[in-house]
Amino acid sequence: MSELSNVQLQLLKEVADLHEVPEGAYNLRSNGKSVSRNTTANINILTKTEGSGIDIHIKDGTVNESVHIPVVLSESGLQETVYNDFYIGDNCDVLIVAGCGIDNCGTQDSEHDGIHRFYIGKNSKIRYVEKHYGSGDGSGKRILNPVTEVYMSEGSTMEMEMVQIKGVDSTHRTTLAELKRNAKLIVRERLMTHGQQNAVSVYKVMLNEEGSSADVVSRSVARDDSYQKLDLCILGNADCSGHTECDSIIMDNGRILAVPSLEANSVDAQLVHEAAIGKIAGEQLIKLMTLGLTEQEAEEQIINGFLK
Repeated sequence: MSELSNVQLQLLKEVADLHEVPEGAYNLRSNGKSVSRNTTANINILTKTEGSGIDIHIKDGTVNESVHIPVVLSESGLQETVYNDFYIGDNCDVLIVAGCGIDNCGTQDSEHDGIHRFYIGKNSKIRYVEKHYGSGDGSGKRILNPVTEVYMSEGSTMEMEMVQIKGVDSTHRTTLAELKRNAKLIVRERLMTHGQQNAVSVYKVMLNEEGSSADVVSRSVARDDSYQKLDLCILGNADCSGHTECDSIIMDNGRILAVPSLEANSVDAQLVHEAAIGKIAGEQLIKLMTLGLTEQEAEEQIINGFLK
């Protein structure tokens, strides 16, 4: 960590809550290169022999361990595509923390496209946290286009926390999941855009076997002249249950397109979707302003609570 600049350390703090070297397995990537790595008896991290990225192997029965694989970019004009594959054994219980921070103070666009593929073993439980953050006062854009593929075996559970709150000019997130018998997927997305930013989130979840379930919820705020598209789709191909929800606040000249969709290919599939877009209620602002807050402070309080 000592070889990283103050800017890079701040980015790590924002995307992975890291103030120091994490415990357990980790791979820290900075400006296109791995700068620090640690493996454990149960978690091995290997550099790919072809292409850019890493393979993470987690042994059967690994519990109460973590893997951190954050990425930071602080060089203007750097563009990279990285492939990270997770091979998770049976009966595991592991925390995986990813995320990317870009600080761009130059005139060229900086871009990181991370492709993460998860192969989750039987009865394993994975909590996955992915945060995106941008900073820097340059005219070059901060671009992030993550792809997440999840292949879940029988009885497995995955909880995904996907967060992008500040500073990313353009993002196109694609998440694909295939669930087997009694597998369970839970997604909580939090997104805020401002200025001229654009954000597209696409989720396609396939419930392929009996007892599989998914709960995909996106909360977002579009401010200034920003644009968002939320495309959440669940396909029920068996006796399964699925729920999607888009809940958004629109402000200023922001624009939001919510496209929740369901596809039932089995008479036993139980699928539900919800979508709501609206402005901050006036009575909420008035209530907070009577407590001494300015209108701007009241708005921030409401937004922070909404995205918490």
